[in-house]
Amino acid sequence: MEALAIFQATLEITLPVFAMVFIGLGLKRARWIDAAFVTTASQLVFKATLPTLIFLSIIRADLEATLNPRLLGVFALATLGSFLAVWGWAALRVARADRGSYIQGAFRGNCGIVGLALAASMYGDYGLSAGGLLLGVVILTYNAFSVVALATYRDEARVDWRDILAHIVRNPLILAVVAALPVALLAPPLPGWLLTSGEYFASLTLPLALICIGATLSFGALQASGAVALSASLMKMVVIPILATGAAWLAGFEGRELGVMFLFFASPTAAAAFVMARAMGGNAVLTANIIALTTLMASVTITLGAFGLQMAGLI
Repeated sequence: MEALAIFQATLEITLPVFAMVFIGLGLKRARWIDAAFVTTASQLVFKATLPTLIFLSIIRADLEATLNPRLLGVFALATLGSFLAVWGWAALRVARADRGSYIQGAFRGNCGIVGLALAASMYGDYGLSAGGLLLGVVILTYNAFSVVALATYRDEARVDWRDILAHIVRNPLILAVVAALPVALLAPPLPGWLLTSGEYFASLTLPLALICIGATLSFGALQASGAVALSASLMKMVVIPILATGAAWLAGFEGRELGVMFLFFASPTAAAAFVMARAMGGNAVLTANIIALTTLMASVTITLGAFGLQMAGLI
């Protein structure tokens, strides 16, 4: 009975998140929303509502409890290890033309939306604030490593590294973290109406972003998925979460810190991977298939993973 209760509690955390994804899929199929809506809404989330959510969650956080440099460092090292492991596998098993897209698709998770939504659902304000700080590491490492992989297997002109660095520095999510830290440390008095307005605006983030993810799923694209896409998806949703979370546990993490890291490691492939693959001459079709497969798999793999960790008393 205890296992059943834990499983039901896990479903209470994960199902609302993935229900919003499938609602987005249903709205798109019913033609209540279209590609133009998804494009506009995604830009609104990325440039405005998600940075607002991250900013508010950090300024309200207890930084003494949330800001853990060791956690950020271990997460970065685990991400680097995952990246190198995927690269080694791809070098042995994947055709050269597909390697860059395979590597990116197999390690780059959608932490900014799915990971953060699940962390908030499981751990409330702590999940939002710790996840917001982790996003700074995520954005830097994921973008840098993705560029390295795609550029290595790109046959066209060399990559403009300064332009890529400028895009990373101007990333709204990084700017939100940078802006929030001094406010959180100095704790200046902010007008109540301003905070309330910010809450209203930030509350749009997770449902709107999850609906957009669902609306971009394409079963037609899945029909073109082959063994390469399936291999990358299993790597992203099964192998990496197990290895990276295990490494974090061996490093001494448990409880909510380990839980947040697991949810980030276990997030499906980020939609931004498709944009970068297409811009840098990678296999965009393969990337789209990986995104679709991992998003569909996530509702099962994340639920089972969180259930297993809770049964083991680790989170």
